[in-house]
Amino acid sequence: MDLTTGNMSPASLRALTEASAAINASLELSEVLDRIARSAAELLDAEAGSVLLRDARRGKLVFAAVSGEKAGRVLGQEFAEDLGIAGQVLAEGQARLVPDVSESDGHYKGIDQQSGFETRGLIAAPMLVADEVVGVVEVLNPRGDRSFGHPDVELAQVFANLAAVGVRNAQTHERVKLENQGLRETTVGERTIVGRAPRLREVLGLCDKVAASTATVLLLGETGTGKELLARYLHHASARREAPFIAINCSALTETLLESELFGHEKGAFTGAVSRKVGRFELADGGTLFLDEIGDISPSTQVRLLRVLQEQEFERVGGTQSVACDVWVLAATHRDLSGLIREGKFREDLYYRLNVFPIELPPLRERREDIPALAEHFIAKVSRRLGRPVPRLEQSASAMLIAYRWPGNIRELENVMERAVLLCDAQTIGLGHLPPDIAGASPETPATSGDGGLWGYERTMIVKALEDANWNQSQAARELGISRDNLRYRVKKYEILRPER
Repeated sequence: MDLTTGNMSPASLRALTEASAAINASLELSEVLDRIARSAAELLDAEAGSVLLRDARRGKLVFAAVSGEKAGRVLGQEFAEDLGIAGQVLAEGQARLVPDVSESDGHYKGIDQQSGFETRGLIAAPMLVADEVVGVVEVLNPRGDRSFGHPDVELAQVFANLAAVGVRNAQTHERVKLENQGLRETTVGERTIVGRAPRLREVLGLCDKVAASTATVLLLGETGTGKELLARYLHHASARREAPFIAINCSALTETLLESELFGHEKGAFTGAVSRKVGRFELADGGTLFLDEIGDISPSTQVRLLRVLQEQEFERVGGTQSVACDVWVLAATHRDLSGLIREGKFREDLYYRLNVFPIELPPLRERREDIPALAEHFIAKVSRRLGRPVPRLEQSASAMLIAYRWPGNIRELENVMERAVLLCDAQTIGLGHLPPDIAGASPETPATSGDGGLWGYERTMIVKALEDANWNQSQAARELGISRDNLRYRVKKYEILRPER
């Protein structure tokens, strides 16, 4: 419908100009929508005005702003986008006049029944932006004894087109603001995975397979095994790598604060909620959300999280309007979720939603051959940060690192190497720079069951010496203090192969 303002009275044009100025005076979406609803009712001298925005992801029309009696009961209500007069207007892109809704088969009565507001007559006009209908403006019940007529339809359509521009500008502003906030809150950190132990290669192979999908991933393993680092690896291996990566530690917050952080909250939702807050799910829209220590969340939060995973939508705390989200969820825990289910502390249905693609990270004691490379990586990292030359790790210190059991896993190793760099005055890190419980570890009894024992320790030492010597067996043998024949025997015994370049 190509409508112009040529036939409008000066008073109508003046009212349109004032309404347009009010709409475009702000870029805050909520303010723009409220001004549209109020201005529509004032412009057409109606009892009520409303703005219904299209939620294309969910196939819904949502009352985003309402003015007039019973407004509070209508705001946030939603219905399928093909229902009612508004649904017809959305589909056709044409304004509709319904002088008496009781004579219209198309009128959707559900909203009147929920709100207690009686609609007698209405005009619904599409908000058009470049042939796309972003929503519908409705005005309901003309005041006094008059009825809506065709001049009112023309006025409503012109107003709706002006309103559409204001809405699109505000939506763009809000989207950019959210994207910037999401990128600001994206955790910055390493993505480099150090090591090539068989268990680690198996884990990375699983990551590469699942990164091409949107299947929920559950990362399992002891504390300090690098679950957040692996989550970052997954994000950057996926098609979402340019979108935000948002991480949250679920065990670090109370139930109320965690729900507010995850889902956001509306103004006045609880004491201290002085304004609307956008949650992590909204910030991560289009990207990845990493939920660390998922086993520690409360039963109430478990219910809300289950709904997000099932429906891809949620409500902010204290709100009623559903918010759609497109988020790849990665979760992690060091706890036994099956045991928590038996104790009644974790929902079984949520567990199955999270456990679509489980990946278990090995503890450091099960990948001892990676310890020297990890240690040198952390030494270089700390040295760069401190602006110091990178010290060399003595063979004796490396042997004790390999022999130690590492109950705190990679995180403990990183802390130990940071301490060693700080203590080191020379260009080498030796036994004296390691904590006593590590420096005193006995290579003769480096292990208990499950970590390779003496066999794993000796093999790791030989591989390390060969790597340091660029696989020159004579040089490696001298470093180890054994003959070249003895080294060759052990290389054969442990089936050590030089990696392909």
